[in-house]
Amino acid sequence: MKEILVTGAKGQLGSCLKDIHFNYPSYKFYFTDYEELDICSEESINEFLDKHNISSIVNCAAYTAVDKAETEQEKAYNLNANAPKLLSIQASKRNIHLIHISTDYVFDNSKNTPISPLDKATNPKSVYGKTKLEGEKNIQAFANSYTIIRTAWLYSEYGNNFVKTMIRLGSERENLNVVYDQIGSPTYAKDLAKAIMEAIIKSNPSTKEILHYSNEGVCSWYDFAKKIMELKNLSCKVNPILSKDYPAPAERPVYSVLDKDSTKKYLGVSVPHWEDSLKECLTFL
Repeated sequence: MKEILVTGAKGQLGSCLKDIHFNYPSYKFYFTDYEELDICSEESINEFLDKHNISSIVNCAAYTAVDKAETEQEKAYNLNANAPKLLSIQASKRNIHLIHISTDYVFDNSKNTPISPLDKATNPKSVYGKTKLEGEKNIQAFANSYTIIRTAWLYSEYGNNFVKTMIRLGSERENLNVVYDQIGSPTYAKDLAKAIMEAIIKSNPSTKEILHYSNEGVCSWYDFAKKIMELKNLSCKVNPILSKDYPAPAERPVYSVLDKDSTKKYLGVSVPHWEDSLKECLTFL
């Protein structure tokens, strides 16, 4: 039986992997968070890997507070850049495949065309994006076998995310302003979790892949918010505004639609439309 280590197991993606892991009885899973495994500590990683016969690591852990990262740069760097390096080094010593979750924020998103996994024009504008890109580079430099999966606009029934925030605010307010000039594709974490399992099944000791995964379809944050209100039967009116009218410490991507064609072919999967996945998620909220 192959053993899988999942880091950041209390987050959205880790929680969704917990939900579906029963569908993969040929794998034994270890779901860890900081309390069980400090991935910023080489000693902690060594101790854990020495105790178990891990074949794949799924690194869901990340510093994702995009605005806070502008001032908490050391914390963001340690978790987003240095930890993947430490995991890569130890994984390579033990012939472990590393699956790492990255982000559309590694691009400057200035093209207005879907972004290919092969696109080398990474140019992150935020500390969060810069540290995530550094993590990618460390994996490519130190891991013998890896799959980097970039995603965007992640949400689920777990943790803090846009969908849950909209439901809460939509229940409290009569009006809500949401930006309409940032375009992307929402990603239901449970769909991404299924894709990760396919990547594990597909992996081998020589795998070196960069994949893009989000749900199908394109929308603005305004469109996304409108659909949430509609499906939850909330009467809150959503007003479209420009990003410049909602200033934030970190610069957000303007266009972050990810090209998934190569991912779908490589994994042999079909990807649900974002509206269908949103409906599924809302049955839990």
